[in-house]
This record gives sequence, structure tokens and C-alpha cells, in this order.
Amino acid sequence: MSENNGVLARIRDKYPELSPSARVIANYLQQFPLTIISDSTSEIAAKTNTSKATVSRLFRQLGYASHQDAKQDLVLQRDAGIPVKQVLDQHDYIAAELGNLQRTLESIPAEQINQVAELLANAPRITLIGYRNSYPVALHCRQQLKQIRPNVRLLPQPGQSLSEDIMDLSSDEIILVFGFRRRPRIFARMMEALPPERTLLFTDPTGQVYQERVKHLLLCQLGNQFAFDSYAAPMSLVSVICNQAYTLLGDEGDRRVSTITSLYAKMGELDPE
Repeated sequence: MSENNGVLARIRDKYPELSPSARVIANYLQQFPLTIISDSTSEIAAKTNTSKATVSRLFRQLGYASHQDAKQDLVLQRDAGIPVKQVLDQHDYIAAELGNLQRTLESIPAEQINQVAELLANAPRITLIGYRNSYPVALHCRQQLKQIRPNVRLLPQPGQSLSEDIMDLSSDEIILVFGFRRRPRIFARMMEALPPERTLLFTDPTGQVYQERVKHLLLCQLGNQFAFDSYAAPMSLVSVICNQAYTLLGDEGDRRVSTITSLYAKMGELDPE
């Protein structure tokens, strides 16, 4: 769905034509758009000191058959990752983040966590790929893996295309793809080019369309309660899996961590605290 077809865009377009009472409702919805999803027509009327009939009439003026249609429009936009402004307090954020974490970690079987960790511990080489908002999660995963094992790289390199690197993937290389919603156009073609038997995908529920193209699909909940997606759950899942991989590496991982720690001290790269 195009962002230009959303509820807030329609309010902006139609605002000069609205009655004074309809503008009161429009002003409120522009400030608290997610109330279109969370509140009933009666609740919106009560919060704006207007009537149910005026609220219903406003949605019809915006081109919707009903409040329910406007609600569905906004849900589709938010689920697609389009920011929708909302004012919430700290308790709302805490509850939402805990819910995202719980739903993410409880939905992935422990057996799958162990299988992925084994792949990351034992693969001769690992390539991580992430675009846009997925890139920081991929970078975080690389940083953790590099502390416990060698031969970990991150793509795409700044300013570079991807085809040359895909061409050079070795037959024993594991590819971790991070692809959260609002993925770039190249993503689908990239997934077709990667070997499914060696590709792992960290994604949100919209990425399930690629489940036949990967060996492991790991679903993360980004939430849709706030304007911007939360990456707390993906970051946490990366931590869980990398911790398990570190455990599986045993003494080998410990030796690498110890050597890197000594190098940090020798080169003075970290604050002494």
C-alpha cells in the first residue's frame, strides 16, 4: 500500500473541506493516529467532545466505507513498516518491548536455536548480509561472532555491488541474511541467487514469503504499536544464538577471546574503565 493513500494523507488532502467539528476530530487523529486502531468510534467521539455520527461521517469524507476500513488501512501501513506517530508513556514502551521479546524467543524452538548455533560455530566461513535497518543488526552479529571465531565478513561493503561477492561464495560458507520489513527491491533477487541449503534468514513475519529459500527462518517481532519498529528482539535473538555458539566452541572460543582481549590492552583500543 502506498504511504500517500494512508489515513493521515487523506486527512491532509481533505482538511479544507471538513466542518469545524470534523476538524477537531482530524486534529486529534493527526496527533494520536493509532487511536484509529485502538479506540472505537464512541471512544474517539468522547475524547474529542463530538458525536459518533460526526466521527463516522469524517471517515466517509476521507473515502472509507467505515471506521473499520480506516482501521484496516492503518494496520496495513504499520505492518508494512511505515511510521505512524503516537504519543505513549514509558509503561507502554516497557510492555510492548517485553511482549516483542517474549513472542520472539518463545516462538523459536530450542532445537532450532542449537542447530543455528552449531552452524555458526562450525562453519569454515560466515557471510552476513543486511540492508537498510537490517544492517545494524547484521553488524552487531558480526561483532559478536568475530570475538569468538575467525572468517566472518559483512556485506554489502559501502558503495559496492553484491554480485561479485555472491559469485565468490564458497561451497562450505554459511550465509546469514537479515531482512526486516521495508526491504530494498534487490532483496528478492538476492534471495533467489543465494544457496537455500546454506542460507539463514532473520526477519519479521512479512519475511515468511522466503521460507522455501532458506535452511532456517528465524522470526522476530518488531511491534506495530509505535511509529518506528523496535529492533530489541532481533538484537536479543542474535545475542542468544551467539552465546550458544560461544559455548559450543569451547576452548577454541576461549583462546580467541583471551588473545583479542590481550590485543585490546596492547593497542590501547578500549577505555580502561
